[in-house]
Amino acid sequence: MELLPLPRRGDCVKKKFTLRPGFTVSAHRLALDPNATVVGRLHSHAGAARAAYNWAVGYVTAVWGQRKAEASYGIPEDELTAWRSWSLPSLRKAFNEAKRADPRFAGWWEENSKEAYNTGLANASAAFDNYAKSKSGKRRGARVGVPRFKSKRKARLACRFTTGTMRIEADGRHVTLPRIGTVRLHEDVSSLRARVDTGHMRILSATVRLDRGRWFVAFQVEEQQPLVKVARPDAAVGIDLGIKTLAVLADSDGTVTEEPNPRHLDQAQKQLRRASRVVSRRRGPDRRTGRKPSRRWEKANRVRNKVHHRVANLREDTLHKLTTRLTAEYGTIVVEDLNVAGMGRNRRLSRRVADASFGEIRRQLTYKTRRHGTRLVVADRWFPSSKTCSRCGAVKAKLPLSVRVFECDTCGLVLDRDENAGHNLLALATTRNTRSIRLTGTGVAGDLDPTAVGSKPRGADRKTRTTRPRPTACAGRAGGTIPSPRAGTETGDRQQDTRTQLALW
Repeated sequence: MELLPLPRRGDCVKKKFTLRPGFTVSAHRLALDPNATVVGRLHSHAGAARAAYNWAVGYVTAVWGQRKAEASYGIPEDELTAWRSWSLPSLRKAFNEAKRADPRFAGWWEENSKEAYNTGLANASAAFDNYAKSKSGKRRGARVGVPRFKSKRKARLACRFTTGTMRIEADGRHVTLPRIGTVRLHEDVSSLRARVDTGHMRILSATVRLDRGRWFVAFQVEEQQPLVKVARPDAAVGIDLGIKTLAVLADSDGTVTEEPNPRHLDQAQKQLRRASRVVSRRRGPDRRTGRKPSRRWEKANRVRNKVHHRVANLREDTLHKLTTRLTAEYGTIVVEDLNVAGMGRNRRLSRRVADASFGEIRRQLTYKTRRHGTRLVVADRWFPSSKTCSRCGAVKAKLPLSVRVFECDTCGLVLDRDENAGHNLLALATTRNTRSIRLTGTGVAGDLDPTAVGSKPRGADRKTRTTRPRPTACAGRAGGTIPSPRAGTETGDRQQDTRTQLALW
């Protein structure tokens, strides 16, 4: 038998992450209660990630300016300064050589974990990839510009750990992270610790982030989730989203219910106006003169931000309760493919459209239907759900938003506008016209239907790419490359094997 040569030290072996049958990749977001010492370490790691990102941007773009200057002097193309690669291994190698001599890192780079700098370098590499693909036409969606430096004042504080000690302690009230140590949790998560002990869950990575004034840790895990049948697997519902009423639900049994719009932002406008007036009367920061904000301005700004954070938390709670209830009851859900960005450009409705969060409802329904093994039907963006008569099928030429009652000129049907749209969307659950619908599930959790999307008018077929190539890992990392949170069409789920899921069902 011929023996294959072993890989030498330093050789990089491409090894992809393999998902075990019956397991999915999801995330658990936990709130932290850190003390002053831990808060300082978290800020240091997040700042190190931002500094590494800015170094990578300057390292790559410096050559661009140099080549442009040399070309203006008449230097031939083959004699210009060589390009610098922005791949993650190249950036990591160059950063390791420069961090000891660079005065920006020489005095403090050893205080943080290597994962902090790797986070910034990985984000910079992905940013340059998006820019190059967008410029060459390989990336759909809006044009992506050249990566810019992150401001210390505006940059989001975050750091991702893929190696080292990442665990939930036995008491269920603490987590341990590399170089940061043991941090107390806001709530008891003994159930997650029990799943780790029994082998039903394995932690892949951990991301700490400062969000809405609080520190959170998101564990990306590989876990086994048994499929739970919905209450009514044969029932369907058509959902018409709106501003006056958040959702009109047309059930397949003939009943129509309305989900009221809580309008959390409108209710908080009085508090926001009062808090904003206090902030405007304080001495704030001025970037033109370099003036620092006063302590009273920072205190007033925290009060104003607290109102915004409360509104965001209330909105998130409302949407999760709505989508969880729908996905746990119906086997088929029909929604519209709304142009939320276009609706937000209406200056009269932009604030209420943003408060309703139509895109977030669609996102939550997508991954929650996959978890339950149900089907989500997405109507075409140009499907006239409001202008079509739900009884005879006649389509009106125009139907302004001010007209809230639908009156059919053919059969004389008089019905509420949103209720009529809900019935038309429900009819798509059993239609055979695949040109007006797009399926995102086949009754098997994680399974996606391949659909042919035709050309649409006015550039509506341009969609932003939500997947990125998975990076490779060197030999020795258990399980291969850990998937990035940006991988896949949804953050918390990954496609599963169809036969395995049918067996589990």
